[in-house]
Amino acid sequence: MLRYHILGAGFVVTIIWLLVLHFTEVIGVATMLPLLLFFDTTSMTIILIGVTLFFEKQEGTIRSLQVSPINRSEQILAKIGGNILSNVQTLVILYLYAWFFKEIELSFFALLAAIVIIGLFHSLVGFLLTYRARGFTELLMGMFIYFFAFMLPVVFEQIGLIENEMVKGILYLAPTKAAFILLNASGGGLKTWEILFSAFYLLAASAVLLHFVLKRLNEFALKESGV
Repeated sequence: MLRYHILGAGFVVTIIWLLVLHFTEVIGVATMLPLLLFFDTTSMTIILIGVTLFFEKQEGTIRSLQVSPINRSEQILAKIGGNILSNVQTLVILYLYAWFFKEIELSFFALLAAIVIIGLFHSLVGFLLTYRARGFTELLMGMFIYFFAFMLPVVFEQIGLIENEMVKGILYLAPTKAAFILLNASGGGLKTWEILFSAFYLLAASAVLLHFVLKRLNEFALKESGV
């Protein structure tokens, strides 16, 4: 992560989120902070995984790792851990700013638990989208499709643009809805079943995605080597 300046890039994005938070009215911080963390732990997480893999692809690192003592699980978990570390960096900076310069009643540890779970799931989504892409442009296209299919409808519901109860019920099938529930749980007021369902949903889905990420890593490495 340090080698490819991933944490540095994450810090730059955090500064952008910080500026957005700075110009947010105090009354809106409880809504804006989870929203910013949502974008950081979904779209940014996918992009950072893709950037890391494509850098390694260019340098032949992936092929080298295939013959190293490091197993596939360790390779995958190391990248996920680095991504989550970037998410935590964003959380700490934004939360401290809100704590000192705004009024905030959101639980830091609830937010921390939420971004770990969300970051885990979306890191794995990033792996699968990168496996399918032939270059960074295709990865961005895949991310935009994910954004419009799963993220945008949930954001619209969050800000009150979607009020139809049937549509709201359908959105529970989206992993991004579960992500928003976990982030909003930091402010209290949500039903316990919603929080438990969302956490279980993302963790169970992560276990399924991890299986496919591990299974397709060798295929991605072979494609990178031209075999």
